Amino acid sequence: MDFDPTDEQRALCASAQEFAQSTLNTGLAERDRRGAGQEDGWRDLWQKCADYGLFGLCIPQEYGGAGHSTLTTIMALEAIGRGCADNGLTLGINGQIWAVLKPIISFGTDTQKRKYVPGLIDGRLVGAHGLTELETGSDAMSLKTTAEARDGGYVLNGTKAYIGMGPDCDLALVFASTAPDHGAWGVSAFLVEAGDVGFERGQPEEKMGLRSVPLGGLRLTDCWVPEDRRLGPVGAGMSIFQHTMEWERSFIFSSHVGAMARQLDECVSYSRSRETFGAPIGDNQSVSNRLAEMRLRLETSRLLLYRAAWLKDVGRPSALEAAMAKLHISEAFAASSLDAVRIFGGRGYLSADGIERDLRDATGGLIYSGTSDIQRQIIARLLG
Repeated sequence: MDFDPTDEQRALCASAQEFAQSTLNTGLAERDRRGAGQEDGWRDLWQKCADYGLFGLCIPQEYGGAGHSTLTTIMALEAIGRGCADNGLTLGINGQIWAVLKPIISFGTDTQKRKYVPGLIDGRLVGAHGLTELETGSDAMSLKTTAEARDGGYVLNGTKAYIGMGPDCDLALVFASTAPDHGAWGVSAFLVEAGDVGFERGQPEEKMGLRSVPLGGLRLTDCWVPEDRRLGPVGAGMSIFQHTMEWERSFIFSSHVGAMARQLDECVSYSRSRETFGAPIGDNQSVSNRLAEMRLRLETSRLLLYRAAWLKDVGRPSALEAAMAKLHISEAFAASSLDAVRIFGGRGYLSADGIERDLRDATGGLIYSGTSDIQRQIIARLLG
């Protein structure tokens, strides 16, 4: 494994960070305060990300993408996170790539790919991953949403909850049970369009962090979906979900690793400039120890992220590495965000500088894409 960036990767990362710094931070404090809704302009930033080419980084060129390797892609997304202080937006970007585009590329027919992938890349379409339900939570495959085969298609009924981008999605990858008696092996996946009769997008939920992009429910009431919009074979939903989660858990924190680097830069700078008792606060061992821990978390997180990308690029299994990356990076970001608040003190507790916003945003990572407890169970199970 050689993670030293090539000249091409360095140039891409420098460009991505500059783009993020100059384009994606405008009005962030106000967007965070108000929370995301269709009227708040987050989709304008989404379109700018699409115009820059973020959504197509690792998508094959034949479908309109750039065709970069996984490692190159996550390096660029890390740079986006370093330049962009909007953790909600960067999470949404990663969610679109890993939880919507990737499964369509991996399991879709050529017709499905050509119909949806270009729009997801160029910003015309916002995708959502419709799995979670109120009654199931971490028991992901005990779905109540059903899909009854009928007249060349399926009639879907059920409700999804806590869906990122759900309130404003144009396309949803929805998991539903086509054979309830078969449990997880009776689940299938469907591509549901916003204009489908019986498909309703919920209102944005108010939430603790990641407030700059919407999250809400999806409701399907006798929603007819033609058979050519089933993703993969009947009953393949569990396989599609597991495949998708391996990608998502590995890389959805790509930009958060960049955010940790940005945090560390800010904390080091503040520790040098802020003086108490006639000396910089960084001279205090309690502060310098926190900085050292933040650097250690950053480096270990980056190594886990890069190793997972390398495994994907060489075609090796990575279920264990995906769970470890998700667990470690999410908890590292939360711990470093709390350390940043402590280093900045009273100033860090106020909203003006956005220090406390990182802590609120990081807390969500302990839950979404599988809680920390679930990741520990997966790791233990894979260890035998």
